[in-house]
This record gives sequence, structure tokens and C-alpha cells, in this order.
Amino acid sequence: MKVAILGNQARAMVNFWSVLIRRLRTLGHEVLCIVPDADTDTEGRAALEAMGARVAGYPLDRKGLNPVRDAATFAALYRVFRQERPDVAFCFTIKPVIYGATAAALARVPARYAMITGLGYMFEADSPIKRVLTKVAALLYRVALACVRTVFFQNMEDRRVFEDNHIIPHSTSVAMCRGTGVALNHFALAEPVLDPPTFLLVGRLLEAKGLREYAGAARLLKAKHPDARFRVLGPPETGPGSVPLSEVEGWTREGIIEYLGQTRDVRPYVADASVVVLPSWREGTPCSVMEGMSMGRAAVVTDAPGCREVVEDGVNGFRVPLRDPEALAAAMERFIADRSLIARMGQAGRRLAETEFDADKVSEHILRIMRLA
Repeated sequence: MKVAILGNQARAMVNFWSVLIRRLRTLGHEVLCIVPDADTDTEGRAALEAMGARVAGYPLDRKGLNPVRDAATFAALYRVFRQERPDVAFCFTIKPVIYGATAAALARVPARYAMITGLGYMFEADSPIKRVLTKVAALLYRVALACVRTVFFQNMEDRRVFEDNHIIPHSTSVAMCRGTGVALNHFALAEPVLDPPTFLLVGRLLEAKGLREYAGAARLLKAKHPDARFRVLGPPETGPGSVPLSEVEGWTREGIIEYLGQTRDVRPYVADASVVVLPSWREGTPCSVMEGMSMGRAAVVTDAPGCREVVEDGVNGFRVPLRDPEALAAAMERFIADRSLIARMGQAGRRLAETEFDADKVSEHILRIMRLA
């Protein structure tokens, strides 16, 4: 069969779906990866092709709210699906699901599936404009999900939001999965750094990742533990909900945060850390935390949807309230005060990754539901 995988970044497709793509190729399926034309990540495209996939492009404004541009996205996806005629379309992230699933149905792709990887900016209904966006997004999702056989959710809270807003049609089945999983051999166990205690946040520069809370916690802890290191690794973002790069660089000049820029391979940075931190407001299932767990790193996360699925409080890390720098600092300080927690909770995280988040098991689960394995 020909399987089309539609996403919003070549890098994300490589990082999150490599195991699935390789498994599809091993089973003898043809794989078409559809990524944005504006994505200049030639290395990401080359990596997809090295897995045996073909790559096609389409226009996408990931963050924009321009209906004319979104209409162009929809029309282009319809043309791609009509030309390629895949047997299966698998769409993930917001706009690829909303426009891709509908375009695939109109182009008569026989089997269509969607994965909700997180609710994103439009479901943060904390202002009048966001409440309007929530209603628009709910309507668009309702149309798109009426076009798919199965919608996958990565956590129960996201599923409940969709159910409470009557977004999932009765004709569409619902399945749960452990995010995209983590490649255990790729993110191999490594001894954590104990001295100096080093905390690492991996994520795009978005306010919803809890970047400002992390900086606030680092400021509090630096005053008491000047040797402790607080690092941020991730690409800059623009548009609604982003944290300006200039603000992050200001924290660096202040001496509280080390901004490491972006990378294709997080493993050296995780290896040079004691604990991974993600004070996110909401996640699907946080890949950065799963990758850290696989490498034997304890975690500090918020008690938020998605995050609470990967961290058992007091076992492989700590959970703290949302948007609370003081509580975040207190949890991080426990690792500074008792370095034995770093190794003990890191080992527990690795065990949890092996039993619950193995990407091979996650991929097999998805492919069985899609009737491809």
C-alpha cells in the first residue's frame, strides 16, 4: 500500500516518526512524506529519503491565521492527494489534521487517520480572541474528524476536551497511544551529571512551554546555588505565544540561563544534564521528557495534561503546579540538596520508558489499528 504521512515540519517527522516510517518500509509499504514547501530543512528531507520514503511539498503557514493562505494549503493538499492517490493518509499536528484529512476525503483517499498531538494555542481560551479561535478550531476539527476512520489521542485530557465540545463524530472511532514513543536504543542510557547540578529544558521558545517560569525558578536558585546550571535548548519561534529570542538572550546576559540554540541531536545535551525540566501548560505527550527518561534522566514537569502521563510524582521525578516559579524552584532544589535522587529517579525513568514508551511498541499499536501490520 501507499501511505501518505502529512506533517508541518520535516524535522518533526524525522524526530517523531522515524520508527513508524522504517516499520512501514520493512512491511513493504510505499511511504510518501508530505512536508511544507517553505521548510528549508534539506537535511530533514534527506533523512526521510534515506529511510526509503519519498517527499512531497505543500504551502503552509504554520502559525498564521490568514484564511486565504489556509485555503491555498487546502487546495494544494487536495492536488497532492489526487496526483499521488495514496491508499492511506495519516495526518498529525493542527493544520495538517484540519486541512489534510478533509482534502484527503475530497480526493477519495480510501483510509484516513488523524493524531491529536496537543491542543495548541487555539485552545488556550484565556482571552476573548482565543475564545473565538477555540470555537473556530472546534468547528474545523469537527469537519475534519468526520472524514477519518480513527482519531488517535495522546492523553485523556485532550480526548475529554474534544468530547466535551462535541468535536468527535459518532462515525469516528477513538484510540489512545503513548505519544510517538521513544527509540530506546537511539536514546541510550547514560550516566547523569551530578556536579554541578545541571537542569535542561528542551523545547521551542514558546510561553506555553513554561520558559518564563523556568527563568524565574532559575533566578531564585542561582541566588542560593550559584554553581547550578540552567539550560535551554530549542529553536526560536515567531507569532502568537512565542517568547522573543531577545528575551531569552537577556536571561543569558543576566547569568541565569544558558541558551544553547537548536540542534538536530539532543543526546549530547541530555547526556550533559542531571535533570530534564518541562514546566509546560499543556502537552500531547512530551517527547523531550520521554527522551530524557530513556537516557536515564529524572524529570520535573507541571501537573498538566500530557506531562502527568510520563512522570509519576516521587518516582521518576516531581510534578508541580502550573505557572508557579516558586514551586518549580522548590522541586528542582530537591535534586541539588540530595544528589542521590538524580540517579535513583533517572533509573526509574528508564524503566518506565522501556515498559510504557518504547517507540517500536507504539508504532505496532498504531499500524495494527490502521490495518497495515
